[in-house]
Amino acid sequence: MEMVPSEENQFVPKEGAFWIYRQSLFDEIKRMSQIQNAAEEPRVLCIIQDITSAKTVNERLTLNLPASTTLSKLYDDVAHKAGYVKATFDLAWGNTQDMAPLDHSSKMSLSDFGFEPGNKRNFLQLTDKDGEQPQIASEESGTADSGGLDDSSQDRFIGPLPRDSTAGCSGDYSSPSYSYSSILNKSDTGYVGLVNQAMTCYLNSLLQTLYMTPEFRNALYNWEFEESEEDPVTSIPHQLQRLFILLQTSKKRAIETTDVTRSFGWDSSEAWQQHDVQELCRVMFDALEQKWKQTEQADLINQLYQGKLKDYVRCLECGYESWRIDTYLDIPLVIRPFGASQAYSSVEEALHAFMQPETLDGPNQYFCERCKKKCDARKGLRFLHFPYLLTLQLKRFDFDYTTMHRIKLNDRMAFPEELDMSPFIDVEDESPQTESCTDSGAENEGSCHSDQMSNDFSTEDCVDEGICLDSTGSTERVLKPKNTLTFELFSVMVHSGSAAGGHYYACIKSFTDGQWYSFNDQHVSKITLDDIRKTYGGSSGSRGYYSSAFASSTNAYMLIYRLKDASKNAKYFDAEDFPEHVKSLVQKEKESEEQEKRQREIERNTCKIKLFCMRPVKTMMESKLEVHKDKTLREATEMAYKLMELDGAVPLDCCRLVKYDEFHEYLERSYEGEEDTPMGMLLGGVKSSYMFDLLLEIRKPEQVFQPYKPGEVMVKVHVVDLKTESIATPISVRAYLNQSITEFKLLIAQATGLSAEAMRVVLERCYNDLRLLYVPNKTLKAEGFFRSNKVFVESSESTDHQVAFTDSLLWKLLDRHGNTIRLLVSLPEQSPGTLANRTPCQREGADSDVPLEGSKGDRKSVEAILEESTDKLKSLSLQQQQGSSTSDSQKSSDFEHIESPSQEADSNSSLCVAADNRELENRIRAGGSSGASSDPDNHFASEERSDSEVNNDRSTSSVDSDILSSSHSSDTLCNADSGPIQLANGLDSHSITSSRRSKAHEGKKETWDTAEEDSGTDSEYDDNGKIKAEAQYLFFRAEPCSPEDATSDALKCVVVHVDKRITLAAFKQNMEPYVGVASTQFKVFRVYANNQEFESVRLNETLSSFSDDNKITIRLGRALKKGEYRVKVYQLLVNETEPCKFLVDTVFAKGMTVRQSKEELLPQLKEHCKLDLSIESVRLRKKTWKNPGTVFLDYHVYEEDISISSNWEVFLEVLNDPEKMKSMSQLAVLSRRWSPSTMKLGPFQEVILESSNVEELKQKLSELGDIPLQNLEFAKGRGTFPCDISVLEIHQDLDWNPKVSTLNVWPLYICDDGAVVFFRHSSEELMELSDEERSELMKKESSRLLKTGHRVSYSPRKEKALKIYLDGGPPKDPGQD
Repeated sequence: MEMVPSEENQFVPKEGAFWIYRQSLFDEIKRMSQIQNAAEEPRVLCIIQDITSAKTVNERLTLNLPASTTLSKLYDDVAHKAGYVKATFDLAWGNTQDMAPLDHSSKMSLSDFGFEPGNKRNFLQLTDKDGEQPQIASEESGTADSGGLDDSSQDRFIGPLPRDSTAGCSGDYSSPSYSYSSILNKSDTGYVGLVNQAMTCYLNSLLQTLYMTPEFRNALYNWEFEESEEDPVTSIPHQLQRLFILLQTSKKRAIETTDVTRSFGWDSSEAWQQHDVQELCRVMFDALEQKWKQTEQADLINQLYQGKLKDYVRCLECGYESWRIDTYLDIPLVIRPFGASQAYSSVEEALHAFMQPETLDGPNQYFCERCKKKCDARKGLRFLHFPYLLTLQLKRFDFDYTTMHRIKLNDRMAFPEELDMSPFIDVEDESPQTESCTDSGAENEGSCHSDQMSNDFSTEDCVDEGICLDSTGSTERVLKPKNTLTFELFSVMVHSGSAAGGHYYACIKSFTDGQWYSFNDQHVSKITLDDIRKTYGGSSGSRGYYSSAFASSTNAYMLIYRLKDASKNAKYFDAEDFPEHVKSLVQKEKESEEQEKRQREIERNTCKIKLFCMRPVKTMMESKLEVHKDKTLREATEMAYKLMELDGAVPLDCCRLVKYDEFHEYLERSYEGEEDTPMGMLLGGVKSSYMFDLLLEIRKPEQVFQPYKPGEVMVKVHVVDLKTESIATPISVRAYLNQSITEFKLLIAQATGLSAEAMRVVLERCYNDLRLLYVPNKTLKAEGFFRSNKVFVESSESTDHQVAFTDSLLWKLLDRHGNTIRLLVSLPEQSPGTLANRTPCQREGADSDVPLEGSKGDRKSVEAILEESTDKLKSLSLQQQQGSSTSDSQKSSDFEHIESPSQEADSNSSLCVAADNRELENRIRAGGSSGASSDPDNHFASEERSDSEVNNDRSTSSVDSDILSSSHSSDTLCNADSGPIQLANGLDSHSITSSRRSKAHEGKKETWDTAEEDSGTDSEYDDNGKIKAEAQYLFFRAEPCSPEDATSDALKCVVVHVDKRITLAAFKQNMEPYVGVASTQFKVFRVYANNQEFESVRLNETLSSFSDDNKITIRLGRALKKGEYRVKVYQLLVNETEPCKFLVDTVFAKGMTVRQSKEELLPQLKEHCKLDLSIESVRLRKKTWKNPGTVFLDYHVYEEDISISSNWEVFLEVLNDPEKMKSMSQLAVLSRRWSPSTMKLGPFQEVILESSNVEELKQKLSELGDIPLQNLEFAKGRGTFPCDISVLEIHQDLDWNPKVSTLNVWPLYICDDGAVVFFRHSSEELMELSDEERSELMKKESSRLLKTGHRVSYSPRKEKALKIYLDGGPPKDPGQD
């Protein structure tokens, strides 16, 4: 019978093969059927909350399991997903008070145990088991046998998340399984990690290396701390000793290093500074040497880490050699020679290059003492002996002189596990002609090695070859055989990142078992030699000079080797071998750790919840109640009673704790009969945060606590009295959502004593959304009641209930109540300027206001107070009017001759009834035909300037005002404390056009409506001359300020209750009696945080953006009319240090020409600024930030040729010569000559161009500077005016003589007036400066440019030097006090 192989590799009859294949087919069909059935099986959605610690309480694990899954399998899945060992935690229901854990060994299915399948969510809590934290599952599973590992192992890691295929996996900050609980249990490796404070990975790497060095650790243990001699907090050796003991004995996964850094004198900011690990090693060793003076460990660092070398120079003619002995703690090895494209391939090759001598020849010849002349010589280094612990620094950080930046060299450099240093030791005998010289004159001549040495310790005149561990100081030479100079690698400190920053970790071999470990902050894991080799650096392919840029950024930075010598190699101290003082310290640390564990246990079982209490004085207090979950409600009430300090004020039996919702001010439930119930059950367990709070409720002794049941809703009931038009303070009523409106009315009637038959109930569902509840059988839930509700009730016999609700008095009263806001208004005490023509006004009908609450006596008292202030203003006005002449009253004029609807409004309708005001207006109207008429409004010009002076020039640029108007309606910024708020330079939102060579509004027919939108102002009157505010009555009432409302800087203030739907114009009219002048003669400023003030100018806007207790300041001053704009005028001083000087605030109007505005402006300048100027000698021009722009010609018209906006800013420039700008086609450029031979800049000179031709500009500059046209070079200035630049930089930094033919193209882009152009003579040579002259000039230029606010040059942020303070902290700067 023919045989064929089966699947089990056994031979079977050929006829039986068919049946085997047939059976396998049936098995596959059966398996597929099981999968299909499993897919159709109901599934259970489990959501598990980890509450084992405060850090993991917000973590949620989601599992979607078949309903047939057993509880035991559930525990397995949770353990796998959470990263815990299965038997070290419990699972309990999360939505019940039953905290009993589920049976982890039960074979009962989830559906049988009560889990709900489908879309139902089953909440579970992961808790600790028997008070112990869950154990973290081994991250090194499968790595017990390190020899069996390969590169595919995913459970270990030695560094941060790699960008390529280099060794390592995610670091501590990117590991998805990391949580606070992970630092509570020791790693399976047996080693303890160190917590990274922020950027202290470099410190952790060095500390772990020192800890894993037996000789250093044992010596540190032998040192005994004397507490009587030093503070333990500042003792660096003591804190290192404590840290090493914790690393050896602690059961935690990782420990903190804050005590060590505190002993360094570092504060928390140092944790955010990353330093070089080699620099830290040097500084720490130096600090330890200082601390260990006069102790047995005084020379420990030198014994372990110090080697010696000879720095020599040998004459090539006579053989004379001059040398000296240097010591070192580490050997710096160059990765890539300077200027070379190829890096050294190995440490051995770099060591040979380190010792390679250089020849001193040519200008670098050495002066030989024997030859008495300069001769060719050879200079180099020779190692005399190596330290017991050999430290090699791979100099991966370099400076790129092409880019002028620090770079990191990621080139590959291999290093052996065992390093033979015999070839590098000096074994030559010193010849008689060799002379010892400790101060070689050739030392600093052309040496490329002396600057590589990283040590400046004192030298000795002894030559020791090989290894010297004893400290006898003997000068006998110990020549070690070459085979004893073998060092074994035991620590590799790895850097991952760039020269700007990165991450350090250490790969260290244990001398106990020879196993390599990765110490990556709090993570410790096993690694292999393959992982070490991956830290060589470099890339897989060759990329020439730029190979380093494409290489892995994770590579070795520091290597530490130990001499292989069985007679000297030490072992780690075991616990039984500890010195007695260390044993006592170990016991102390154990007790501290146990205490910390107990405290964590208490914290983990403590409920922390917000506690509120309404004190008897009706003030709500807030605190945090911390109570153990096993404490009863009665005990918790006593704790809350003491916490709120109610002892002596209220008896304890008059207090109880209830469940409370602060947001809705809702009492959810009370706990009757549950006084002995544990708080953990009442609160639903220990949680990091609760969705509710607790309220310590207080009752009077004669009262009885009302039970609060779950499901009830809180209703605040306000009783409305239609007769007095008042609304009472609320009373609380509890109801059920399924109650009807009729039952609810009976409940309110019982609480308020009102009649239920005539009761009207109005529900305020949201802000000012009023709903009348009139359907008797409708439930509260159907009407929209929620946890906390607000209703208004009224029960009277009036006929108001017979009209429609929206037409009723009740609705009007509630509407007014919902829209009324409370404002704090500061009033001016008196005018700072001329008051001759101000008209005190008393608005008719002011007494008809109906108060919202309170009596009319309050209103009358306010009127009495403010009447007195009005009398003061009148008397001051009369005094100033008598003391001023008629001509003085006409110094400043208005723009009444410009056609404006506001004229007609002012002449036909007035809010004031004073006869003298009518006469004054008639006088103005009569003089309107003359050139400059007088207007009483404009007599406030001086006052306007005073306001500006008082407020330290509260102006902003036009750009500022536009930016601010987007977020503050059209209010304009005014900072009362710090002056103008400056925004980014160079913004230009008010240019006439991008190129002002065409009219801005050409072809545009503009109406007054568009002008209103542009100007941001509106008239207080409609087209018929009627007051717009009188179209609809809106509530307004004023009352005196209480002492707490009054501000310290406001001498006079009132509290105003006003409907926020009122317009600004109507608000000003209502404020007239309290200010004492007409609304056109005062301004309204809204006060924001930090005393920032914004003037409100849009009269047609409402107060809807205001809210309760907002502050308003009223200042006397000319208010804008329709079509007018407030303008700030600055003087342009091109050749001054500060070219921008504020002059005055003035007003321009639409339709006014530039010449007319100059005519109105000059008298103000003469009066306030003492500038007596003529119209022909000044010009106005656009101001953008500090940049002078378009020159405004006299015939330009505002809003037609020149765009204008609220709070506009312009420059006024005084001309030395007659105006040359006559046409919009001309271009005004500011030029400045640069003289390289004298290193000076000339003054600014204006050049007027007829076109945008570059040749014309060069021709004008040639004539101006008397420079031949072919030798003239020019460049455009950079930045904001005056385009300051250092004289040390201007000659080469600017783009001189650009190859363009027109000015309006790149790189010039000169399209508008005001551009700055520098020019020079091309053949003029640059002045040569000595180093002293250059340094002095640099200081002067830095000082000059800093004063003008211009940057000197780019300077990157300086690195903070690493320092360890032996006295416990850095020296304090006395200037800081």
